[in-house]
Amino acid sequence: MRSVETLLLLSVLCLLGACARQTPGPETQSAASPGSEKRVTSVGVVNATPQPAEVNAGGMTEVKVKLKIQTGYHVNANPPTFPYLKATELDLPAGDGISTAFVYYPTPVTKKFAFADKPLAVYEGETEIKATIKADKAASKGERSIAAQLRVQACDDQVCYPPGQIELRIPVTVK
Repeated sequence: MRSVETLLLLSVLCLLGACARQTPGPETQSAASPGSEKRVTSVGVVNATPQPAEVNAGGMTEVKVKLKIQTGYHVNANPPTFPYLKATELDLPAGDGISTAFVYYPTPVTKKFAFADKPLAVYEGETEIKATIKADKAASKGERSIAAQLRVQACDDQVCYPPGQIELRIPVTVK
């Protein structure tokens, strides 16, 4: 009877050992390995680059955030075509003597996709979001970095990915 128990115990240990070994999944495979697939994220397909700006104390100026969306993907326009789609949105909270007056979103491209009943308003390739900021009269002069968040939902021609948020720092000099 002992040999049966020993054999059973060894079988269980071997099974547990085999289950503990993991074959590399897409997230652990080298990007250079053939046949590997990268996990697509909304934040991963959008490159956002804030442009430096100057503003006089008590004045207004325009700040720009350049977007570069990877080929084969798009992000939803603001406003989005359907309420269930998440709009591309730039948020610049007030602080350090700077406030936001307006945010201007680019004119979207309208395209038909297999997953939607009607054409969608989207941004593709390179585009730019602009915002008008205002510096308080009492704002201290000098360079600062304004925190901003860019919310995006990327899609390809088959599916939309979960929305994501890109943290930005916009360089602003108050004169």
